[in-house]
Amino acid sequence: MAQADVHIYTDGASRGNPGPGGYGIVMEWVGKPYKKEFAQGFERTTNNRMELMAVIKALDKLKKEKLMVTIFTDSKYVADAVEKGWVFNWERKGFVGKKNVDLWVAFLKLYRKHNIVIKWIKGHSNHPQNDRCDQLAVMASKQEKLSKDLGFEDDAALL
Repeated sequence: MAQADVHIYTDGASRGNPGPGGYGIVMEWVGKPYKKEFAQGFERTTNNRMELMAVIKALDKLKKEKLMVTIFTDSKYVADAVEKGWVFNWERKGFVGKKNVDLWVAFLKLYRKHNIVIKWIKGHSNHPQNDRCDQLAVMASKQEKLSKDLGFEDDAALL
């Protein structure tokens, strides 16, 4: 039985860097009328954290393992780190001197459960799903009740 393909579109936003931020996700099963949207906002975070957190939260929503997953992101930070293999080198070196270690560790755990390809797409270029993710992320960052990005708070405490 062939595994289903999943397309995940993600975006992160931060109003100030750091500042209030959020992420947006659109998930689709290829060939099925299935589409889900998710978003969450945070009091104080960075754009890169929100870009990466969107990918993590989306992968965490998958109930089956070994799915064929294509992640579309407008984040060069996320796309290049994975597709150019940087994150695997960072991991081998214990993430020394790297930011967002909590998120990269969480990402790698989920990444290894699936067959994932990450594709970079240009942001704000009239790509319907990416534009929707951007809207979700910005709306989430403006919610009245925002969550705490504990990993960002932990990193900030070290400075």
